[in-house]
Amino acid sequence: MDSSQCRAARALLKWTQEDLAARSGASAVTIRNFENDRSVPQTGTRYLLQKTLEHAGIEFIPENGGGVGVRLSRRSEGS
Repeated sequence: MDSSQCRAARALLKWTQEDLAARSGASAVTIRNFENDRSVPQTGTRYLLQKTLEHAGIEFIPENGGGVGVRLSRRSEGS
């Protein structure tokens, strides 16, 4: 997950940086610095952020010739 994917994922979920921080346990400052390309979080923190977003319904799209991206995954009935 890169910084633009993190921003886009939050936008799809209508989450603020503080929402993601509260749900993931990472600090809002870490998320803000990452999304503004000021720093790259440690591998474990990036993994935690990505897993939190995936659990909320985000699907990360890898580089496949068309560029990286994110989308909301289809949810089953009752999800």
